[in-house]
Amino acid sequence: MRTHPIYLLRMAGLLDGISLIVLMGIAMPLKYIWGVHQAVTIVGSIHGGIFIAYALAIAYAALRVKWNLLWPAAAMLAAFIPLGNFVLDWQLKKVQNKYDIRPFSYSILVYSIVFFSFFDLFSQLPVMSTFAASVGASSFIVGFVIGLYSLSNTVGNIISGILTDKIGPFKILMAGLLLSSGALLLYHLVEEPALLIVVRIVHGFVAGLIVPAAFTFSANTALHNQQGKKVAFTGTFVGLAAIIGPAFSGIMASRTSVPAVFTFVAVLGFSLAVLSAIFLGKYTIAKKEREGDGAVSARSLFNLGVFKAYCGAFFLMFSQGVIAYLLPLHVQSLGYDSRLSGMLMSAFGVIAVLIFVLPTNRIFDRAAPALTAAIGVGLMGLSQLLISQSGGTLALYLVLGLYGVGFAFLFPSINTMLIKATPPGLRGKAYGYFYACFSLGVVAGSSLLGWLPFDIQQGFLFTGVVLLVFAAFVSLGGKLGPSYERA
Repeated sequence: MRTHPIYLLRMAGLLDGISLIVLMGIAMPLKYIWGVHQAVTIVGSIHGGIFIAYALAIAYAALRVKWNLLWPAAAMLAAFIPLGNFVLDWQLKKVQNKYDIRPFSYSILVYSIVFFSFFDLFSQLPVMSTFAASVGASSFIVGFVIGLYSLSNTVGNIISGILTDKIGPFKILMAGLLLSSGALLLYHLVEEPALLIVVRIVHGFVAGLIVPAAFTFSANTALHNQQGKKVAFTGTFVGLAAIIGPAFSGIMASRTSVPAVFTFVAVLGFSLAVLSAIFLGKYTIAKKEREGDGAVSARSLFNLGVFKAYCGAFFLMFSQGVIAYLLPLHVQSLGYDSRLSGMLMSAFGVIAVLIFVLPTNRIFDRAAPALTAAIGVGLMGLSQLLISQSGGTLALYLVLGLYGVGFAFLFPSINTMLIKATPPGLRGKAYGYFYACFSLGVVAGSSLLGWLPFDIQQGFLFTGVVLLVFAAFVSLGGKLGPSYERA
């Protein structure tokens, strides 16, 4: 009789919960009270290894169990809450026999690869600046190495898109997973700023190979009437990475080290590479089919629908860059603790994930993507205007919630717009440029607002006006371009 995936998840969760209690209740007092520093190092490493096994058990259960995606999300969050695993086990034990085991689904594996890629990105945010400073980097170099990742990531996105159309997304996915996991291990070798710069260039470039190939794989295997819903599910994993990644790295870095955090992420990447080699190879698109699609003409890559999707990607991340740059300053100017900034960003992420995963995601297949994109960017622009006028905690949470709704509408819409406006044979290149616009938007959002002579309120107002003007442009009528929906 097969062991139920939920049972495996429960056992891994209990081990993770026990190791967390040992780490916090025994190892940490040994270090901070009695000075036994090796206790945290040893137990922390064991806990990290168990956590990776637990994460794999979550992924396996998500692949094989016919249940709501909120269960895997709750399982991951429970790992960061003392005794959370034990409460979750109590709930899982009651429902274990209610859920059937389903055949392996490649779609969830692709979602997991997207999660890994963005988890890698977001886990860097709380620790990279302090890590750079710890190896002797100046303030300028600290900022430089953070931005350098996005720039090299842009090059990786474009190369990935070009190669995906030539040799197929599967090979690029495998290369991206293996090379990214290897690059994460290079941080153990960093002892000076010059070497950190080299590692950041390599890491950013190879990490940029994954996302265009993953989204191309997903888009080319989606039914035409389920593209929006599928993209929304993909957005769920992006949102989960944004919520879990910073918390994971911040907690684990404080208990072990920054290179150790990246090692845990690398193990996850290598594990996904093994699963991809086993399960995704048979879904590789035949070369003949790719050549037939590519013969449509490279001109079909450039039309109004593609242009609007690219602009949407740029302004989505431009707005994110502004939020990341100005929101902490705005919160600080109001006299609140800096922790409120993180909670506000998490709140908008939670709202976005709920819209992605709940039945609200059906709207992305029933309404025109240009309409939902215009609504999304309009709500984001309106929230930017309202942030500048918000002074209370409740008002800030409401405005960031509105921003989360706008984000949740815009992300699937521009992806669906791109899928509908590009043939499968050119979709890799299209996604390569698409995610290059993402990376450039982040850099432009924070750097432009830092360069312009605006105070905090003026920066939010300027961004809000720009987004509302773009919303008006997206909502304009006109043929977006040829439709290449998969039958």
